[in-house]
Amino acid sequence: MAEQMTWSVAAPQKLTFEQPVTDLRVRVVGGTVNVVAAVDAGPARLEVAEVDGPPLHVVQEGGTLTLSYEDLPWNGSQGFKKWFEGKPWKAWKGASEDGRKAWERSVTVTLTLPAGTHVQLATVSATVFVSGIAGGTEVNGVSGDATLVGLSGRVKAHTVSGSVEAQSLTGELGFHSVSGGLTVVDGFGGNVRADSVSGDMLIDLAPAPDAPAPVDIFLNSVSGEVAIRLPHPADAKVEANTATGGVSNAFEDLRVSGQLGAKRITGTLGTGAGTLRATTVSGAIALLRRPQADADAPLQLDKKVL
Repeated sequence: MAEQMTWSVAAPQKLTFEQPVTDLRVRVVGGTVNVVAAVDAGPARLEVAEVDGPPLHVVQEGGTLTLSYEDLPWNGSQGFKKWFEGKPWKAWKGASEDGRKAWERSVTVTLTLPAGTHVQLATVSATVFVSGIAGGTEVNGVSGDATLVGLSGRVKAHTVSGSVEAQSLTGELGFHSVSGGLTVVDGFGGNVRADSVSGDMLIDLAPAPDAPAPVDIFLNSVSGEVAIRLPHPADAKVEANTATGGVSNAFEDLRVSGQLGAKRITGTLGTGAGTLRATTVSGAIALLRRPQADADAPLQLDKKVL
């Protein structure tokens, strides 16, 4: 059995983990969680800049590093998503001796880890920043926003009202939210599965630096607006539908049908090797083309709709 090391952190502190870290699990309430890939081959490091509330419980067992609270339990055999959806923090009742509500707690932490680490984060209101991780990243949050930069491997984000901003992702991206929005800038992976009830979704795909993979995009929203900017030239079979929203199309090879009520954008771009499907009920849909001469042009939702 792997040796277990435990720390109780009640004030700003720096920790260095001599044993290799391959799996990170963070479960906190409020504050800020930063996870960055190390630029050297040194050991994993944790910097706790602020602790407001009960001490942060830090445990390393084998290659797994866990940051949580002693009263925020985790069953190791329980699925991460199932644990999060069970909302264990709801069991907190009353106030502490200093009058603080049990859920009134926050931490500010920065973790520097090997790029190949598998990262799992769960927060209530804390903001999250993850950069350079290649071992797969999963972010679950209630109202906190997340920023994801330069990630490879599979990425999954699940929020209630928090928004997710992603830049320069090269792997698969899965996103689910009630009212949170999704923004993807310079996405090289081209594989996106996203759904939101009322959150807007803006997907900007960049030409892959190596052999480009076919786009594989499926977006669903009820009232949120959807904008997709594709590299030029693009290869995809396109089907975009809205029941009552407007549509905007920048591609001559695609057909817009419907004037009153339901509208569709359909057709084939290039060889049709990829797939792009977008569906909304009342949200507008815009298909935009990334200019060849200005690859860094910002993504904007076209206001001219039909």
